[in-house]
Amino acid sequence: MSFQGKTVAFHTLGCKLNFSESSAIARVFVENGFEKKPFTEAADVYVINTCTVTENADRECRSMVRGALDKNPEAFIAVIGCYAQLKPEEISNIPGVDVVLGATEKFRLLNYINLSEKNKHTRIHNCEISEAGFFVDAYSLGDRTRSFLKVQDGCDYTCTFCTIPLARGKSRSDTIENVVANAGKIAAAGVKEIVLTGVNIGDFGYGREIDGDTRKRREYTFLDLIKELDEVEGIERFRISSIEPNLLKDEIISFVSTSRRFVPHFHIPLQSGSNTLLAAMKRRYRRELYEERVNNIRQCMPHCCIGVDVIVGFPGETEELFLETYNFLNRLDISYLHVFTYSERQNTEAIHMPGVVPVAERRRRNKMLRILSAKKLRNFYMGQAGQQLTVLFEHENKNGFLHGYTQNYVKVKTPYNEALCNTSVLVTIGELDAEGMAHCTLLQHSTV
Repeated sequence: MSFQGKTVAFHTLGCKLNFSESSAIARVFVENGFEKKPFTEAADVYVINTCTVTENADRECRSMVRGALDKNPEAFIAVIGCYAQLKPEEISNIPGVDVVLGATEKFRLLNYINLSEKNKHTRIHNCEISEAGFFVDAYSLGDRTRSFLKVQDGCDYTCTFCTIPLARGKSRSDTIENVVANAGKIAAAGVKEIVLTGVNIGDFGYGREIDGDTRKRREYTFLDLIKELDEVEGIERFRISSIEPNLLKDEIISFVSTSRRFVPHFHIPLQSGSNTLLAAMKRRYRRELYEERVNNIRQCMPHCCIGVDVIVGFPGETEELFLETYNFLNRLDISYLHVFTYSERQNTEAIHMPGVVPVAERRRRNKMLRILSAKKLRNFYMGQAGQQLTVLFEHENKNGFLHGYTQNYVKVKTPYNEALCNTSVLVTIGELDAEGMAHCTLLQHSTV
């Protein structure tokens, strides 16, 4: 079938990994004749890449489908991704959906496109998640400033609140050679920064299918990978998206502290500052190890940005246990928090646990930690005032200002100047504005 002159639009929910995969699938469409359109415009095909972590996945998916059909009632609607793997029947009941594709089938989406007429009945194609044993590489393009590069997929952990292993399968990785090759392609497209993504990237090197053999083996480590990437020419910055504290080895911290291209920024999931709750969550560390990691980072890289994931309202989280988390985070030298309110997920252990926290109380605790996060971030930014740092400026003109990020993830603004877009500039960090963003002074307007 010829797709010349046809149009496709993508909407991606969730994480950086989903964005990398949407971009990779979109490139296949473009290579086969499609023109990519914004999701807000009329298109022949609409693709919705879903997320299992999203609390209101069903409502969001329905809203996206309705919006697409409003623009083109005859459009072919495909729903793919994690939610599609977990709840295909639920999605098939949404009026107007033509096909639902799970963890592996989403990469063959083009094979399921039918533009002659809408399907009378939604077609569902999703394998048993145990069959998702192969790795499909992906990276995002389109934003010339940064790209999300997928290096790992799936997870072997059994955290009691999480459905991601059910949606993505066992941990498996790309090869170092292919990751480096993809980084070279990204550099050739003019991108200056790469964010390494995956479900559990610290587990890199495990579980890759080799000649049909999926038995566990480790060919290499995450440290091996980042050492190789540090030599890739054309990329100014590599950023590690998120890494488990038990997998963030001291050798990785030490390497980043002296790296040519890896920036001083770590995002480390904590989930709870209570060892009681960490055990109930089946996390693979205790808060003492987490604190050790943070202290080691600070010793090696005093100006490093450290982000933290934390869950409030997990079953059994009494007020006393919540305050353990709050006080632990309050005294910890971190930069910001991503706060998640616990929500029940089918097929998880946590849904059957006693001690359910009322929803209103979950929200109260979420608000307390978000206020703490804002204070932490402001203190971190204020600590950078007067420092000379390199900013990679982006493209968008936002109310007359150009925004960018320093190596250590301080967001800054300067009056818009098109010549600065996608360039690295040495600046002096200035005072914060009312929104908590740092002004900066360009040093001789010279790019680095």
